[in-house]
Amino acid sequence: MKRILHLVLSISLCTVFCNANAQSTGKGISFFSGTFKEAVQQAKKESKKIFFDAYAEWCGPCKFMDSAIYTDPEIGAFFNQHFISIRVDMEKGEGPELAKKLSSINGYPSLLFIKPGGFAYKTVLGSLSKEILLGEAKLAAVE
Repeated sequence: MKRILHLVLSISLCTVFCNANAQSTGKGISFFSGTFKEAVQQAKKESKKIFFDAYAEWCGPCKFMDSAIYTDPEIGAFFNQHFISIRVDMEKGEGPELAKKLSSINGYPSLLFIKPGGFAYKTVLGSLSKEILLGEAKLAAVE
């Protein structure tokens, strides 16, 4: 029981400090802060595809991706160059309506690559290592 408590505390502290470090250094993925519709408009304007992170607030793997993967400078550099990235809590705000539209969301996190017109052409389910996410993104960038 002590090990589980220690693990939970360690992950919580890492999440707090990793997020604070990413915000202070400005590295990692720069997520779009508007609606999905606005992200689609921005993608068209910049001739980029969309990286859509469908997550839930309670999801442990989602929190891992947020704190350990999305904050990575190499991930950030690639994603910021090739995609308009947006994160949406699928249980709040526009999330439930988007879940109906984007039928490829079967769990959290669901990572979707979307063409500027709003069509999802690639979906990856679950938390990924930096190397696997970068590989998937490189394939998605050229599709």
